[in-house]
Amino acid sequence: MTSATLRDLERQLLADSFRRAPEFAAFRGLKATPPAVPQGLVGLHLRLILEAESLAAKGVPPALARAGAARAAAQYILAEAETLAPEDRAALPGWVAPMAAEIPPGSDYLTREFSLSAAEAGLLLQAWPHLGTAEALMETGGDIRLARDPKTALNGYGCSHRPRPWAITFASSTASSSSERGYIAADKMRLRITAALLRGVPPHQAIRHAIAAARRGIASTFGLGADERIILAASGTDTELLALALTHLAGSDKPILNILIAPEETGRGVPMAARGLHFAVDTARGHDVTFEAPIEGFRPDTALANIMLRQPSGAVRPQAEVEAEIEATLAAGIAVGQRVILHGLDLSKTGLLAPTPAFLAKLRQSHGPHFDIVVDACQARLSPASVRAYLALDAVVLVTGSKFFTGPPFAGAALLPASYTARLRAGTLPAGLDAYFGRDEFPADAKAAKALHAGGNYGLSLRWHAALAEAKALLRVPPARRAEILRSFGETVRAAIAAQPALTLLDSPPLSRTEADETWERLPTIFTFSLRAPHAPARCVTPAEARQVYVWLNTDLSPLLPGESWVAARICHIGQPVPLAQPAGEGQMGALRVSAGARLLAGEPSHRNLAAQARLAREFLDLNTVFLKIDLILRNWDKLAAANPIPSYRPAKLAAPDLVSA
Repeated sequence: MTSATLRDLERQLLADSFRRAPEFAAFRGLKATPPAVPQGLVGLHLRLILEAESLAAKGVPPALARAGAARAAAQYILAEAETLAPEDRAALPGWVAPMAAEIPPGSDYLTREFSLSAAEAGLLLQAWPHLGTAEALMETGGDIRLARDPKTALNGYGCSHRPRPWAITFASSTASSSSERGYIAADKMRLRITAALLRGVPPHQAIRHAIAAARRGIASTFGLGADERIILAASGTDTELLALALTHLAGSDKPILNILIAPEETGRGVPMAARGLHFAVDTARGHDVTFEAPIEGFRPDTALANIMLRQPSGAVRPQAEVEAEIEATLAAGIAVGQRVILHGLDLSKTGLLAPTPAFLAKLRQSHGPHFDIVVDACQARLSPASVRAYLALDAVVLVTGSKFFTGPPFAGAALLPASYTARLRAGTLPAGLDAYFGRDEFPADAKAAKALHAGGNYGLSLRWHAALAEAKALLRVPPARRAEILRSFGETVRAAIAAQPALTLLDSPPLSRTEADETWERLPTIFTFSLRAPHAPARCVTPAEARQVYVWLNTDLSPLLPGESWVAARICHIGQPVPLAQPAGEGQMGALRVSAGARLLAGEPSHRNLAAQARLAREFLDLNTVFLKIDLILRNWDKLAAANPIPSYRPAKLAAPDLVSA
C-alpha cells in the first residue's frame, strides 16, 4: 500500500478516531496488499470498513451502517479512478457504480445487496441525496462554478474540496482547496449528520442541526451579540442579493439607489445581484434561470451608481476624491426621495479599502437612519473587533469563509445588526429569493422568511464548518505574531517580483483603518502584479494571456519541460487575474495576485511536522517557486501555447505513486 494513498485515506476518514475498529487491525502494519484485495482497491475496502464501524458506533444498525458507508466508499473510489490501474478498475465490486450514482438503486437491490429490511432500505433512500463523501456533499448547494470538471477533477476556481497538499497555494483572494484541517472538520459534521439520517431523523431536521452549528461558529468567530443575527448564503454574490432583499423590508415604497464601490473589483455578478437580476444560469438551489433576467419580487426600478476606485489609467484615485463622490451621490439620492444602499468595500480583489470606517461613521451621523450601509467584507481580512465596529454603525456586514479563511469556495454569510431583527420579523421577502435560499439559512425568528421553502443548504453548512476550523486556528495566533508573519510575506513578495524584470508590483495605498484596529489588519495581504508580454515587452499580457499563465501555474508542466522539472512539476494556485487598464493606456491588461491566507498565519496542516520557523521558511520557498514558475512559463510560451496543457487534481508524479512502506 502506498504511503500517499494511506495518508489521503486517513485524513478523509479521521482514522485516528477509528483505530479501535477491530476490522482495522487486519490492515495495520502491512507492507504489501492483502492477497484477496487488489492493490488499488485497499483504500475502498478500508473506507467501507472504517466508516461502517463509525456509523454503527453512533447507533446505526450494522447492515444499514454498511450500506450508508458503501455510498461514501463508492464515491471515494470513483473520484480516485484516475489513479487505478486497468486491472483494478476491472476488479471494482459491482455495488460501486449503483451506490455512487445520483439516482438511487431500487429498494429490492438494496435489500438484496446489503441484507436490509424494507424499512432500512426506505431510510437509506430517504437520506440518499445527503449521503456520500464530504467532498461530494460540499460540491452541492452552489451554482455551476462549484461543479467538478471531470477532465481536471477541479472546480471552476481551479481548486478541490479534497485536500491538495502538494499544491503551492496563495490563492485566498479567489478560492482555495480544502486543507486537511478544514476537511476533517467538515467530515466530522458529515458523519454526525449521516448517522442521524440513518437513525431515522428527518433530513430537514438533521441538516438544520449542521446549519445551526455553523451559525454558532460564525457568531463565536466574530464575537457577535445575542441580539445580532446571521443569514447564511451560498456565495458572496448571493449575499449581495440578500442585502438588496433586506432593504425591501425597510418599510418604504421609495425606489432604491444602490451605490456600489468598484464593482469591477468585487465579483462579476455583483452589479446584477445589486439590481435584483439573476447573475448566473443556475442558482444555489439548482434552479435553471435566465442570466440577467429580473428576479420575482425585486423592485424593477432599482438604480445603480458605481463609484470607481481607479482612474482610466489604472492608478488608484485619491481617497478624498472618492469619498467626496460618495457623499454627493448619497445626498443626491436622499434628496430625490430614493432609499439608498451605500456599499463599503473592505477589501477589493486587489486589496483596496473604501470608504474608510471613519467616513462611514461620519455619514451615519450626518444622515441618520435614512440610508442602509452594507459592508462588503467578503475577503474577511479584518479582525472581529472591526466587524463589530461596522455593526455598531447599523451596517450589514457581508463575509465569506472562502477567501482569507481559506475554506472551500461558496461559503457566505450576512451579519446583521440588532435593528435588522425587527425587519426580519415583519413583511415578506421577494418571492424569487426562494430560488437561492432555504428557510433554515435564516434565523428561526425571521418571519419574513416563512414563505421560503422548508429546509436548508447542507453543502453550504459543511463548507462553513471547513472554513471555521481555519478561523479557529487563526484566532489562536497572537495578533503580534500575525503582523510579524505578514511583514515577512510582503518582503518576500516584493523581493521576488523585483528579481523578475518581466514583473511589476502594482502600487496599493496603505489601508486607512482606525488606530484601534489591530496592526496585522492594516498590513497588505494581497499583492497584485503585471507581466510583460513574452513577444511584445512594450505591453503587458492581456486578460486572456494572464488567464493562460494562471492555468499553467496550476498545471504540472514537467511532461512538456522535462529539463526544468523541479519547477515545472510544482502546482501553484494563485488568485485569478483581474482586468486593469494597461499602463500605456491601450486596452486592458491581466494582473495576477498572490495573497496571504489564514493558513499561512496558523500553519499549513500538511507542514505540521515542521518547527515554526522551518514551516515559514518552507512557505516562503514555495512563494518564490511561484515566481520562478511564472518566469519558466514566459520563457516557454510558444511550446506551452501549442500544447495548451490543462490542470489536474494531482501532479503527474503522484498519479501512480511507487509502492512504498506505509
